[in-house]
Parts: sequence; C-alpha cells; structure tokens
Amino acid sequence: MALKFYSLFSRTERSCSEEKSEGSLTNPRVPMDEDDDVFEDSNSTELTPLSAVADAFEDLSALLKAKGFDFDLDLKTFCGACSLVSILFGCLGIAFKFAELEYISKVRDLTGASESYGTLNNIIDFDIQNDSVKTPGSLTRNLRRVRQGLDLIRAIFQNFLSTDDYYLKEAASTAYAKTCAPYHTWAVRTAVYAGMYALPTRDQLILKLNETDESVEREMIRYINASLPVIEYIDKLYTSRNISLDW
Repeated sequence: MALKFYSLFSRTERSCSEEKSEGSLTNPRVPMDEDDDVFEDSNSTELTPLSAVADAFEDLSALLKAKGFDFDLDLKTFCGACSLVSILFGCLGIAFKFAELEYISKVRDLTGASESYGTLNNIIDFDIQNDSVKTPGSLTRNLRRVRQGLDLIRAIFQNFLSTDDYYLKEAASTAYAKTCAPYHTWAVRTAVYAGMYALPTRDQLILKLNETDESVEREMIRYINASLPVIEYIDKLYTSRNISLDW
C-alpha cells in the first residue's frame, strides 16, 4: 500500500512554529499564469496540520491492520508520518518545549538511519546484537522516545475532548504524568509542570491548529484512533524480544 505524503499550506504553520519544525514539509506551487492560479486554488483541498497528521496515521494504521502486527514496517515511511507531529508540540507552547525538541531530534536521527537499516525491526535487532538497546543515543532508545511523544499527543487530545475546561493545564498535566513524566528527570519534570501555566487556552489551541470547534473534535478523534495501533505495534517490537517498557 502506497502511503501519502502531505504538504501543509495553512497559517497555522506560521503561528504554531515560527522556527518551523524539522519534520514539516512544504511544497509551494508556482502557477503558470493568473488564470491557472485561480483554477488551482478553487479546486485544491488544504490540509490543516492536524488533519495531515490524522491522514498519515490512518494510512499507517490501515497498513498495519492489513499486513498484521508481524509486518516489518518501513522506517522512512514511519518517520514521514512522525515528522508531521512536531508542529503539534509547537502549538502547546513552552510547557512542552523540551518534549518538542527531544521528539524532533529523535525523529531526525531515525530518519537519517532509514537508508542504512530499512525497517523498525532492523534497528532493534542491531542494538540487541551490540548490547546498546538502552544506551543513550541508540536508535532503539530513540524509537522508544518517539513512541512516548506520539502517546503524549494522543493522551492530551483524549483529555481535551473529555472536558470543556477553558484552560488546558489539567488535561495536559494529566497526560504528561501518565505518558512521559515517569521517564524524565526531576529537572525536566519540574520545568514542564512550571510551564503548564503558559499553555494556550482551549480557544487559542483551536485557533493555532486552524480548526473549528467541530473540526478539531473530528480530527483529534481520527488521530487518537489511528495512533493506537501504531503505538501498540511499536510496543510489541519490544515485548516480543523480552524488552521491558518501563524505561
């Protein structure tokens, strides 16, 4: 199954991430003439960052469901979808700046390794052979951190939809405590919780994502549902090799 790659043409790219995340992709179109420009614009469908992420993970999820959890997922394809998620961290502000930077760095390292290793299975097998699974900077450790980043966004979205709270502190802090805090140092946890007060409000986040009240719920649900099989697939790569998930 051929997976799609997406270009983001929305104002959210500018408002959420002035510095532009490493994983964001752009593909500006140069019109042949004025008439052609009008024709193209009237027939193009713009993807918001959130809808692009949802599309990419629905493709990954569909592939895994069709091929089964024993399928050897292509590393470059996986990284292509994960790179789109970085802009969502940017929309959350300073509270998750560390998580954003760590996530971008790990996805970049995995992307760079994709030509040499090919698949997710291969990077784990390589680190097992070299006794470097949990070594800082190893690709297996990087994959674990990317998985935690995907789960953090999923949990934040789930909490966001389960309440009508105007402020996101409770939704975000609960999600962080469950998905990432157990694996971060005291200094990182302290900085994250201190930054929770700078989170955007509910309305501000919807605006930054370039969504409406209706569309944000639809797209968040799509990501929540599509990301779960991907997260479960990654977890199985570890547990099937007797590698614990408590790190």
